[in-house]
Amino acid sequence: MEYLDHLNPPQREGVLNVEGPSMIIAGAGSGKTRVLTYRIAHLIREKNVDPFSILALTFTNKAAREMRERIENVVGPDARSLWMGTFHSVFARILRAEAHHIGYPSNFTIYDTDDSKQLIRQLIKQFNLDDKTYKVNSVLGRISGAKNRLISWQRYKQDAAIRAEDEAAMKPKMAQIYEEYVKRCVKSSAMDFDDLLFNTNILFKNFPDVLLKYQHRFKFVMVDEFQDTNLSQYLITKKLAAVHQNICVVGDDAQSIYAFRGADIRNILNFEKDYPELKIIKLEQNYRSTKNIVQSANAIIAKNKAQLKKSVWTSNEAGDQIEVIKAQSDNEEGRLVAQSIFEEKMNNQLENSDFAILYRTNSQSRSMEEALRKMNIPYKIIGGLSFYQRKEIKDLIAYMRYTVNHDDEQSLRRIINYPKRGIGNTTVEKIIVAAYENNLSLWEVIQNPHRFFSGRAANAIDGFTTLIKSFKKEVEQKDAFDAATAIAKGSGILRELYSDKTVEGLSRYENVQELLNAIKDFAESEDVEDRSMDAFLQDVALLTSADDSSAEDKDKVTLMTIHSAKGLEFPYVYIVGMEEDLFPSQMMLNSRADLEEERRLFYVAITRAEKKLYLSFATSRYRFGNLKMCEASRFIDELDPQYIKMSTRYGSRQPESMPGQRPSFAGGGSNAGGYAKNLVSSINKDRTKSQQRQPAKEHTPSAGFEASDITNLKAGDKVEHLKFGFGEVLEIDDRGPGKKAKVKFEHFGEKTLLLSFAKLRIIE
Repeated sequence: MEYLDHLNPPQREGVLNVEGPSMIIAGAGSGKTRVLTYRIAHLIREKNVDPFSILALTFTNKAAREMRERIENVVGPDARSLWMGTFHSVFARILRAEAHHIGYPSNFTIYDTDDSKQLIRQLIKQFNLDDKTYKVNSVLGRISGAKNRLISWQRYKQDAAIRAEDEAAMKPKMAQIYEEYVKRCVKSSAMDFDDLLFNTNILFKNFPDVLLKYQHRFKFVMVDEFQDTNLSQYLITKKLAAVHQNICVVGDDAQSIYAFRGADIRNILNFEKDYPELKIIKLEQNYRSTKNIVQSANAIIAKNKAQLKKSVWTSNEAGDQIEVIKAQSDNEEGRLVAQSIFEEKMNNQLENSDFAILYRTNSQSRSMEEALRKMNIPYKIIGGLSFYQRKEIKDLIAYMRYTVNHDDEQSLRRIINYPKRGIGNTTVEKIIVAAYENNLSLWEVIQNPHRFFSGRAANAIDGFTTLIKSFKKEVEQKDAFDAATAIAKGSGILRELYSDKTVEGLSRYENVQELLNAIKDFAESEDVEDRSMDAFLQDVALLTSADDSSAEDKDKVTLMTIHSAKGLEFPYVYIVGMEEDLFPSQMMLNSRADLEEERRLFYVAITRAEKKLYLSFATSRYRFGNLKMCEASRFIDELDPQYIKMSTRYGSRQPESMPGQRPSFAGGGSNAGGYAKNLVSSINKDRTKSQQRQPAKEHTPSAGFEASDITNLKAGDKVEHLKFGFGEVLEIDDRGPGKKAKVKFEHFGEKTLLLSFAKLRIIE
């Protein structure tokens, strides 16, 4: 058991304590992956447990793959028999085998978020609803939330409280949309991501013999990132572990940040209530970050009331203080951050990949991107358009999906007239109607086109079905790569893309070739038992954003939201946009629970940093096209002053309370603490000024307010602004990329407005 030599005492206890229920509370950077890995290896090697009887659930395929590789290094190829993967991939595997119990074929399609949104758009249009009221994301979120709480469409429809909520939200047809959404998925033999969990619960509830089979199969159940589980995931896990009671959950309540997608922090906070004999093990030594970073994070999270107490510590060096960058605008913030990265990189001989810029919302990336480009610093954005979400990739995959599952309506809509074959939208709608009116599947309708159509449309549909039948033979006789190659060529997609000689066309063609390369890797992998097209499609459908990366992105600065950064670490981290109403988000200030989740999000952001952490904020920022005066985030105030200092990278003017030259606090002694207190005082002074500048009551526009043509706006003009009220133009600045006007308003003082966004009424 030489692997135990690499563990500290609590880690070793986590590995050896394998009988009965246990909870490993793992602080940030405390080596939880190592503990989980060795725990599974210990079960196989020392306890002689059959790998096939171990279930390990993770939240990303990447995490599962890395753990499996580490386990294989200890125990050998036996590790390949483990039931290890994401909740969705493991339960999809179970559903493939058991789907017939709940009325699904084993080759059901898995709809990704884009597929679900497309279907919802069609339903909103079908019911003649206002798409501004019934926004697609909002409707999908409502349906997803219901499924995660195991609320079926039938129960949703009957629940008076739920219906009252929808009425209040001006969405009285939500229950009707939910019902039709589910029925259309069933008719298409498709499940969305939430269905994989919802239907597994239904399967285990309605078919006890199936549940019993898997309860006896899985003698040991382990769950990583347990704080991120929702009700549906927890209930499945609890049922599976009910016979043997050998359940081990690993997580950190301080990093529970996914309530918006259904995660319930109560699962980890109240776990002991379900298992009174629970063994609790705390991993509290942080191996990742400096003392200053660890202690700052501890001070922040200590302000939350709902938490499991632990004392995270580190034996690493004290490290640099957290540096706070103050900018006058979001563009200046981007420039100062890029400048700081350039200087750190040059002074310390660092790689671009040593740096990460984290933000609360995706829209904040713009100013960062522009600044990095100007300084020729290469970067990559995590959470942008995934490779598998590109149109040309989804087109080819839709052909593969429809070949495997002829009931898949969304795939049929996508491919039936691509490349163009004379089957327009009107014909497609007639196919759908014919299927519903005659109680037939879509495939049955298009297999007999002359029964429902005439002329060229019937012939075109006939040609399409003949094509799909030929692809079906390829899929049945060949592995995923050979079948995919036949489909790419036979469908005309490769020819269509190859004939487009534009730069974009060439890129799309290369992307399809890259997809075929990925399928070839899949079909030739030693770890893959099932090399069929169906198996590949399931793999692709269950990819998460964390699994989508390429070698060419290696040495680049990483830009991402804080939510996307969870589980990652970087030597140098910049948390930008540290302003009230941005972080914490204005939408998360309605309750203590919401604010505590935002604070946990800040904790996660801080603990991504290994060596040095920067925080930045701007005193003004364009949001939704309007210039907004900003104040520093309350989270900066909550930091212990001894761990922070104001950056000497100043923008257009220096902070009023800071000296002009760089202060020297080499040892971080008493002067450093006093200096940091001045920083907090300076931030509070800014906040007071901001509050004084902005009256509580905003301007009420004049009746019939209508923005004027301000092409010829000039100094001296009297104007009215929707928010700031009446004022006089002091000067016009047409230097740089955007024409600006400085306006002195009666109650809001001087404002600089970007005229391309400003809505002003010129007063004659």
